[in-house]
Amino acid sequence: MFAYGPIPSRRLGRSVGVSPIPPKTCSYSCVYCQLGRTNHLQVKRESFYPKEEILNDIRKVIEKATADYITFVGDGEPTLCKDLGWLIHESKKEFSLPIAVITNGSLFYREDVRTDLKESDVVLPTLDAGTQEIYKKINRPHKNITFDRMLQGLIDFKKEYPGKIWLEVMLVKDLNDTKETLSRTKIALDRIRPDRVYVAAPIRPPAESWVEPSTPDRILLARKILGESWDITSRESGEFGVSEFSNAREAIYEICSRHPLRENQALEIEREFSQEGTIEQMIRNSELVKIEYQNETYLLPKELIIR
Repeated sequence: MFAYGPIPSRRLGRSVGVSPIPPKTCSYSCVYCQLGRTNHLQVKRESFYPKEEILNDIRKVIEKATADYITFVGDGEPTLCKDLGWLIHESKKEFSLPIAVITNGSLFYREDVRTDLKESDVVLPTLDAGTQEIYKKINRPHKNITFDRMLQGLIDFKKEYPGKIWLEVMLVKDLNDTKETLSRTKIALDRIRPDRVYVAAPIRPPAESWVEPSTPDRILLARKILGESWDITSRESGEFGVSEFSNAREAIYEICSRHPLRENQALEIEREFSQEGTIEQMIRNSELVKIEYQNETYLLPKELIIR
């Protein structure tokens, strides 16, 4: 299943997600990633799946969904899909919804990546650091990507791109949220000049168990130093679209694989299908694992748990 949702998004409203790449395939292995550590760290772009099958999957979800965006996001880095430009073009042609791309922005130094994204309406890249040292610690990029190379790619993309760039800064406690590190991030932001800046914090169980979200005072410091920004450090709310699933087990497992669910969110899906007891059965069968993070219980597929 390549398309799913709609899911509630703090930035995009109700979003139909599209993952055109295999799970945990990325150019980064971020310490805070909600999908665990990257299994396939790469910068080579590939056609991982038949592009027509991906488009057909989008079509099936859109037919049943009421959504605000179609969002190419991936279970890793979506720009690794070399069919992304074709998928965006065909989606724009066929569906009356704006197109968003959530990306780490690491491959924007490539002209073909920048070209592939030009027909999208909004691109949401990440910038978590202002120096090579912090960049390596928090994003753990592929060896071929340096901070300067990544940053120049974002600068070049901003000059060429006709749509909106909404950039996210993910704050990790004591790693990139000090006055010094934030000041360096601000210098990089000023060079990119995005249309909007979001300040975020890890809200779901991260790849590394030591990762904690910034404290409220550090979040306020970040917003002061980074300038005008949108705070998305709180948990998302809203219902998940489940019309493409045949039962509660399938819905919970597929959504958790891409978007770890709070226990109360999973219980709502159980009730939607009138299949109470599904979660406990999945836990007994070792399909799901409960994880406590920041005073909240989350459900994740067992294979995502890497500590």
